[in-house]
Amino acid sequence: MADTGDDRVYYVISDLHIGGDEQLEELPFREELLAFLERLETTDENAELVINGDAFGLWEITHTDGIEKFDLLEETYPELFEQLRATGEQIPITLLPGNHDHELAAYDAYVDRFAAYNVDLVQEQSTTRPLGDRVIHFEHGNQQDPNNRIEDWGSPHASPLGYYYNTLVTSRAGRVSDRGRYNWLKDVQAVTPTEWMPIWLASKYFYREMNPLLRYALVPFLLLFNISAILAIFAGLDLAGIWSEPVDDATAFLGQFGIAGTAVWYLLAVNIAVAGLLLLVGVPVYFLRRDIKRTINRFGILETDLTVDPATPYETAARNVFEQRPDTAVFCYGHTHRPELRQVDGRALVNSGTWLKRLHRRDGVTGLLPPVFYPSYQLCTVRIAAVDGDITVDHQAIEKPSPSGEELTLTERLLTLGRTPNPELPEGTVLEDAVAERQQPEH
Repeated sequence: MADTGDDRVYYVISDLHIGGDEQLEELPFREELLAFLERLETTDENAELVINGDAFGLWEITHTDGIEKFDLLEETYPELFEQLRATGEQIPITLLPGNHDHELAAYDAYVDRFAAYNVDLVQEQSTTRPLGDRVIHFEHGNQQDPNNRIEDWGSPHASPLGYYYNTLVTSRAGRVSDRGRYNWLKDVQAVTPTEWMPIWLASKYFYREMNPLLRYALVPFLLLFNISAILAIFAGLDLAGIWSEPVDDATAFLGQFGIAGTAVWYLLAVNIAVAGLLLLVGVPVYFLRRDIKRTINRFGILETDLTVDPATPYETAARNVFEQRPDTAVFCYGHTHRPELRQVDGRALVNSGTWLKRLHRRDGVTGLLPPVFYPSYQLCTVRIAAVDGDITVDHQAIEKPSPSGEELTLTERLLTLGRTPNPELPEGTVLEDAVAERQQPEH
């Protein structure tokens, strides 16, 4: 692409994950995406839209192969493709493959199919764009993630660890999600980090799938467990004749309330008995577990790539790009689903986030209740532009109402009162004209 001058403005989005088996076909941000594309269609700016990977969830489409997946996408989302065509007639649209849609780099036929909708598919791991005298580096970011790195880029047989997870787990979740009491399993893609998956499943089972009578019967016990554990210790001290005052005071206090106090006392007694038993078993198990963990750590058995650092690899990659090409001002990526913007060595490191739902973990305030995963949307686009020789980089929010009202049970809402997440996009940054500074002679 030829240099288009200082007035080019770049809009960047990524990680839409459009498509998938059955329930994953749902596009909850359809209206917002169409409105965003319509806005770009009518903009007066000299703009370009860069879709920086994982626009489509091709890994999650398991009942067809190759270019036939494009036919399925066309049939499922005709409004989206027609809007891409209309927007692409007015401004350039560039699409890079990510890991979930790596197949876009594996079949040349995709290039022509997207070109029919005025979308330029770049079948490379990264690309650059000029911005005045500087350069923007775009890459999806999966190549910095050992679980999703494509060793043989462009091969239709590329299958990193993440491929198996998404074809076997995520796609399966899309096929069975509607069998639940509530259609929640399709949100599996929003669970990050992946290590939270067992906790999320336990949480949704407790709050959504468990028989309501059983859940309401367990809630008092679980809420009172911490109190019962303390009372169990006091009861042990009382039985041993060491300290009886706490038990005597509790008995006298509850005795003031007659039958209600007696009922509470019996409830506490049951809780105390169970808590005491768990403490007797739990204390030695805790020390045994800690000792086993220390031994394992000494041998380094668990030092694997299963837990991925969402920040350090990208800063390292950005520094490498900045060193290899000093005129690079912005390193723009996605993949982690975390909007980010910070300066590294006077340049910008920016993540374009995701259009998927985001789940915020809120641990129980007391007892053994499972954590609540509070849903929200944080739709955004990154805008990169040159202004008077400087470069501005900022996230622009695209409003979408929180789905918490319809997705959280009454119990979950009560447990998160006063702890509702309020995710905020990073503040914008301005890169001053560093090119001029680099051209100054050294003294």
